[in-house]
Amino acid sequence: MKSFSSPSNSSTITGFILLGFPGPREEQILLFVLFSTVYLLTLMGNGSIICAVHWDQRLHTPMYLLLANFSFLEIWYVTSTVPNMLANFLSDTKAISFSGCFLQFYFFFSLGSAECFFLAVMAFDRYLAICRPLHYPTIMTRRLCTKLVVSCWVLGFLWFLVPIIIISQMSFCGSRTIDHFLCDPGPLLALTCKRAPLIEFVFSTLSPLPLVIPFLFIMGSYVLVLKAVLKVPSAAGKRKAFSTCGSHLAVVSLFYGSVLVMYGSPTSEHEAGMQKIVTLFYSVLTPLLNPVIYSLRNKDMKKALQKFLGT
Repeated sequence: MKSFSSPSNSSTITGFILLGFPGPREEQILLFVLFSTVYLLTLMGNGSIICAVHWDQRLHTPMYLLLANFSFLEIWYVTSTVPNMLANFLSDTKAISFSGCFLQFYFFFSLGSAECFFLAVMAFDRYLAICRPLHYPTIMTRRLCTKLVVSCWVLGFLWFLVPIIIISQMSFCGSRTIDHFLCDPGPLLALTCKRAPLIEFVFSTLSPLPLVIPFLFIMGSYVLVLKAVLKVPSAAGKRKAFSTCGSHLAVVSLFYGSVLVMYGSPTSEHEAGMQKIVTLFYSVLTPLLNPVIYSLRNKDMKKALQKFLGT
């Protein structure tokens, strides 16, 4: 296991301290209850979508198979941060091991990257359904859908593997405190004994690509969708076309809106606090809201959920 070295003494440190949301004990317990409830609701909401797609034969189409995989991803995405955050609320030390920190770092960024790729694939599916409706069944086959799903998972988990391994082999000095509720690359690189401009450059170059490339693809897909919808003569036809991609657009807006606030806004004196809040929004609240958005705006999903839940 890689350890810290300190210039002032020979002792070694084998972990980090995640400050999270510091406050009095009563406040920590309140936050524990709040985020425990959010976590359970997220698991139940996304789990219900997976079960509804699995058991309802009408939903065995590419659109809903992609949605089921997306919900499965959301469960693991929120699980990569919230359980450790809950433990920290009740902990006096708020410590996380070196290996635990880098595992969280890897899974959080890998699952986040996979989420971006899934959003792009789902936009491609909606583009085909609206712009190429006659060719949709022959293009978006079960085989292609499976290949796209596998590609999203593989790309997401390979993208940051090498940079994270390299960072984990670096030496860390001095303070081991990370002013965040998860192991974030910025604070981690700030704790290294020696600046590594090349590694910082590689990571800062690789990090935006899983966000920017899918985002541009999504925007391009919806420009083509909008052009196709505007050519539809009837108002009812336009509403139906927009309704098929409304849920996806809402999810994309939630996720990318918060991420753009995070990485696109100028730094401020409240940078650490704002960073925690925005990260909390796209990593915890968005997975909670996604099942609500898809179930409220999609009649087939609403019926399948009602059937699954026996209501």
